[in-house]
Amino acid sequence: MFTRYELEPLGLEPELVGRLEALFRLELERLQGAPLPPRRTVDKIVASDAVLRGCTGEPECLAAIGKKLGVQFMVSGTVAALGDSYVIDLKLVEVATGKEVRRVEEPLSGSPDELIEAVRVAAYRLFAPDQLKGSISVLADVNGAQVFLDGKPMGKTPIAQSLANLSVGKHSLRISASGYSDFLQDVEVRFQKTTQVMVSLQRARAAGPLGPPGSGPPIDAPVPWYATTWGYVGIGVAAVTVGVLVGYAISADSVVDCGRNPGACGL
Repeated sequence: MFTRYELEPLGLEPELVGRLEALFRLELERLQGAPLPPRRTVDKIVASDAVLRGCTGEPECLAAIGKKLGVQFMVSGTVAALGDSYVIDLKLVEVATGKEVRRVEEPLSGSPDELIEAVRVAAYRLFAPDQLKGSISVLADVNGAQVFLDGKPMGKTPIAQSLANLSVGKHSLRISASGYSDFLQDVEVRFQKTTQVMVSLQRARAAGPLGPPGSGPPIDAPVPWYATTWGYVGIGVAAVTVGVLVGYAISADSVVDCGRNPGACGL
């Protein structure tokens, strides 16, 4: 069992940090499979001890609070605003030893909404880093092209299913077909999301003088409907974007479109 002490706001509205803390608590309870000690219980224990009232997040005093709560781990940290950027800094303290066993520091830029996903990811980085997984979906306009991810063969196009169970972060995608230039791209895999990559392979230029008509690269078999321009349009119309509400954690899979939002894919 584990609990958190508090998330301290630095340069942010306390109300916003309170909502982020509630979301963080939901994720911890999801990982633990049981409710955490209520905040009023923690506050009561701290208020009853003059030493603990002066605790500002040191591992030793966090461990002392944890012992009175009867938990194995304590979490404490800050959420800070630095101009247009944000930093989430959280630490995990083992109560029995009074030592910090793991720390997460997440620098962010953009809108405050990005803090929502960052808080969820931080909970998993602290307690279940092996569960930080996402997926990549590949749609190519050429059949039979070889797909490589981080140098490993993943099959040939069309690939009906997403490349799943991938660690969060950047992955190197390469798609190769005879007569075409290789498609190379770093793709950002995000937590519990599917990053969609639409690939349009370009014909390779001939190395020597032009030959007689019809001597160029072979023409591939007819492209399936889902890899045509109209297929892409249909897919785009059918796509649904799901938002995450503060205070309620949703683990459903969603799609990040690299074509529409290159920044989300690390481009």
